[in-house]
Amino acid sequence: MESVDRVFQTDHRRVGDFQFDDEVARVFPNMISRSVPGYGSILSMIEQLAERFVVTNSHVYDLGCSLGAATLLMRPRLPGDCKIYAIDNSTAMVSRLREKLTSVDSNGGGARVEILETDMRDVQFSNASFVVLNFTLQFLPVAQRRDVLQRVYQGMLPGGALLVSEKLRFAQPEQQDWLTNLHLDFKRANGYSEMEIAQKRTALEQQLVPETMGEHIERLEAIGFSTIVPWFQCFNFASMLAVKSET
Repeated sequence: MESVDRVFQTDHRRVGDFQFDDEVARVFPNMISRSVPGYGSILSMIEQLAERFVVTNSHVYDLGCSLGAATLLMRPRLPGDCKIYAIDNSTAMVSRLREKLTSVDSNGGGARVEILETDMRDVQFSNASFVVLNFTLQFLPVAQRRDVLQRVYQGMLPGGALLVSEKLRFAQPEQQDWLTNLHLDFKRANGYSEMEIAQKRTALEQQLVPETMGEHIERLEAIGFSTIVPWFQCFNFASMLAVKSET
């Protein structure tokens, strides 16, 4: 049974930076589904997009995989000669994912999975046909994001694709205000109190730095991706697909 997120339910006199620790890992599925509008829809499309872009004998990277939601959805639908690298730098997340993976029928077919506890900034990409950054790039310092994406591009096969899901900021104050308020309403409708919302916002302020859609697209174009498609948005959360040219 899914554990309910009560991480910020009690009054913290001093709210520290958000950490992907044991407490968060235990409730993470409940936390993200109640906090990120459209999260379930994005996951289901990652599963579908992987089937379209992954080619035989290639690599798939799930960067910042947390508890492996995307990895576990993609795995049974991909060829057995493919390998998914599920990568996260949180010991708590990786430990729980290893437990989940051992409970999955190893004879059920699909791609092989290798779990790596490491920072995505240290990964050497190769033979990649599909790479997933599902609400994880936003936790890197802005100045370091291009380097990671550049190395993804360099290690990607022609025709490969990168999926990037992010919380967005908006250049127009009116847009920002409307979408922020709609997101807050979403959280309230999912049972979060004003104190929980405020304390989590404080914890994330220095950890999660959003950018505009235009900034994401300009960076991906500059790196060399031939086609960039913003394919999903719900309030201030969006997902985009960047495809490498086949030539």
